[in-house]
Amino acid sequence: MSASSSPKIRFPFERAEKIQRILSERIVTYDVLPSKIRYIAGVDVSYSEGCSYGAVAVLEYETMTIIEKATSSQKIALPYVPTFLSFRELPPAVAAARKLKRRPDVFMVDGHGRAHPRRFGFACHFGLALKTPTIGVAKKLLCGKVKGSRRRWRPIVDEGEVIGAAVFTSKNGKPVYVSVGHKISLRTAIKIVLNCAERYRIPEPIRQAHMAAERAKREQSAVR
Repeated sequence: MSASSSPKIRFPFERAEKIQRILSERIVTYDVLPSKIRYIAGVDVSYSEGCSYGAVAVLEYETMTIIEKATSSQKIALPYVPTFLSFRELPPAVAAARKLKRRPDVFMVDGHGRAHPRRFGFACHFGLALKTPTIGVAKKLLCGKVKGSRRRWRPIVDEGEVIGAAVFTSKNGKPVYVSVGHKISLRTAIKIVLNCAERYRIPEPIRQAHMAAERAKREQSAVR
């Protein structure tokens, strides 16, 4: 994700914060999944020259084979504001997801879910909007502290609450920060992320979505 090319628009902080707090109470933090996951999708958004490019990549869960990709481009409607990113990224991401011919069993979003000051990051907003199981996977810690010394993952604790996990997808690399988006438990989210990140730090569904978003951005720039 890139925060470049932010429009000069006043952001309604108080209203947006109120929306996040209200909607956070609707998030389901237990598994609402099929007994066997067949398809998983990665979600990412890129930016360039005042436009946002949402991308979704659908993969077969067991083999990580790419099944389908969809993208969407829109004018950037809101500026980049930390902890309110979902209001900016939701429109292009949802637009791309609605183009899919195959419905994934779970989405993996490049962004935070419950590991957010108001427990309502981009992954939560996306999952609630589409009423679908969603996992947040971020590259940087937004709030809370990583505790413990487990080898594969360590809990992220904020104000006495476990809000996510630092997951080590490679033995000697940096972790990714995993949290519940919607309709999934943290334990299941961690398991799925580890299953999808055997070769790279970033889980394969998100890596493929990122490449699709970047390609859409390049193709649009070439037309201009």
